Amino acid sequence: MPVPPVYDGPVTHDGQVSTRFDDEPILAVCGFSGSGKTTLLETVIGELAGSGLGVGVVKHDAHGLDIDRPGKDSDRLFRAGAEVCLRGPGEIAWRRRSGQGTSLEAVLAELLGRCDLVLVEGHRSTPLPKVWLNGPGGGAPPPGTGNVLAVFEWDADRPDRLLRIVEERIGAAWRSRHLLGGLLVGGGSTRMGRPKQLLEHGGITFAEIAHAALAPHVERVVLLGGGELPPALRGLERLPDPPALAGPMAGLAAALRWAPRAAWLLVACDLPRLSREVLAWLVEQRAPGRRAVLPTGPSGRIEPLLAVYEPAVRSAVEELAARGELAPRRLRGLPGIVSPTVPPHLAPAFLNVNGPADLDALGR
Repeated sequence: MPVPPVYDGPVTHDGQVSTRFDDEPILAVCGFSGSGKTTLLETVIGELAGSGLGVGVVKHDAHGLDIDRPGKDSDRLFRAGAEVCLRGPGEIAWRRRSGQGTSLEAVLAELLGRCDLVLVEGHRSTPLPKVWLNGPGGGAPPPGTGNVLAVFEWDADRPDRLLRIVEERIGAAWRSRHLLGGLLVGGGSTRMGRPKQLLEHGGITFAEIAHAALAPHVERVVLLGGGELPPALRGLERLPDPPALAGPMAGLAAALRWAPRAAWLLVACDLPRLSREVLAWLVEQRAPGRRAVLPTGPSGRIEPLLAVYEPAVRSAVEELAARGELAPRRLRGLPGIVSPTVPPHLAPAFLNVNGPADLDALGR
């Protein structure tokens, strides 16, 4: 099954990294040496991290990196030609040579898959949105420093001003984000004995019920998985499961890889009472800093297959998949994952049909 072209978002297009970051939660802090860049970032990052946001930083050093001591085992291995991963309690660092995946654009794209905000120290000649810090003598940004949103004087209340700009950028990025619908149709339905998406309730297949509820809330609906389809849905775009993955995690990973800068409203095909109302409620639970909304259903369990996934959850999903943990519910408890309780009047939409007995009960 061929994979459609990558969804056209502000960071990736046809699989290639782009420099179009104007609508992303990215901000560069630039200024000459001694202008206070690191001090300002240290203060602001403490405030942002304390509020629960995940913050990534890219620091430019024109003189080269100094993260290891000559003569140490790790330095000797690097100089011998290897890439080196330095791991310690609660921290990790990669030491790589310039090449594939180390460009500024690639690094930013990777950080956006795990962070709510990326701050860049330096890189004044890039087209990134930026603020400029003046030193004690004042002045103006030098020629070639484009896309300057604000100039901070030496005696200004810099932390407060930067926090306001950052909050505006995070909110604007969240409001402009694409919301796509992912309809899971790849399950084997072993307990049911036949594809659940082709089961019917009220003369309509489960897949068509899910599609009708999902479509009004998203830009487009994409099929996730290779299961058989009712004729009415065969014209939709479809993503195959990635190699070595299976189950709902395969569909979720495929969606996040295909459109990494979009949010996904994910729906399974075993919810015959799914309604537009419950999906409207679910979409309303989205907010900046929330990386996924996995609602708590009437049974008291979270429902990862009737949920919203934001771009910053992508790294966590990939790490679970790499460990062979193929249940999306294992995301619960990670930073930015929320599980609001579904209101009682919407609880019937969470009725799962997993086996023949459930289907008989639904008919009665």
